[in-house]
Amino acid sequence: MEFLFFIMKIAIIGGGVCGLYLAWRLSEKGFEVIVFEKNKKIGKEACSGLFSQRIFYFIPQSERLVQNKIKYTLLHFPHKTIKVNFSKNFFVMRHYELDRLVLSLAEKAGAKIILEKKIEFLPEGFDKIIGCDGANSKVRSLLGLKNPNFRLGIQGFVSEHNSSDFVETWPTKNGFLWKIPRGDETEYGIIEKPELAKNLLDKFLKERRISLYQIKSALIPQGFVIPSELDVTLCGDAAGLTKPWSGGGVIWGLMACDILLKNFPDFLKYRKELKKIFLPKIYLSKIATKMVYFLGFKIPRCLSREYKIESDFLI
Repeated sequence: MEFLFFIMKIAIIGGGVCGLYLAWRLSEKGFEVIVFEKNKKIGKEACSGLFSQRIFYFIPQSERLVQNKIKYTLLHFPHKTIKVNFSKNFFVMRHYELDRLVLSLAEKAGAKIILEKKIEFLPEGFDKIIGCDGANSKVRSLLGLKNPNFRLGIQGFVSEHNSSDFVETWPTKNGFLWKIPRGDETEYGIIEKPELAKNLLDKFLKERRISLYQIKSALIPQGFVIPSELDVTLCGDAAGLTKPWSGGGVIWGLMACDILLKNFPDFLKYRKELKKIFLPKIYLSKIATKMVYFLGFKIPRCLSREYKIESDFLI
């Protein structure tokens, strides 16, 4: 008796950390996975690379990439500084190196990576298509979905050795400026509305006589954009899954990846579980952030000088 075995063929659009993570895990499960990446090489460079210790749950091998450990942040409002302790430490890594690490894991598991492949249409001949193609997702556009909200992140560096165990932040109207100790260098940056970010950062740097090198920028999406399609879905930044208060998206994106893997190949169950988990967190986190900012700028005496939060969730 002859048996025919059907192996599902999966296209992943975008070779960022979420796309590569899915390629790695799906390949391990025996699926045929092809990743299409528009750039010449793998590795995101415009990112602070500040991840909670949850990163080791998803990618244990990433422990060797750690540059520095962060225990808390100082939130500098105009008339009051607040210390925010993290219940789970954050770790500084180079995002580029993290992507390259997951690339090696995906390739070893059998995934095929095609570089310099810009997608104009949804590829044919695949049983499932997953869009992990970032803030300006082409897959999202091809599905006719609305864009999430965007802020702009700008970062740069100074040649200043700094191994402090805390980050400093300065709230702005719609985001914040930051200083991150990276061990062998110090990073400064901002997340704000695109039309405001550069001027605010320039003013901040000028007042402190700071000159940056390797200045880079990237759009940071925020929202919840998941299609109701049977064979096409989105994950990570393409779906707008970033933290409303910080703009960080790697841990939330990898959590979404695991939910997708758990429910695969049922994209509708994936969407349903994502809504249940993330929509309340997004909504309540936005309210909490607005409340803290209002009090910090308007009534700072109402805020305590020290708080403790869960690293990846305000609520």
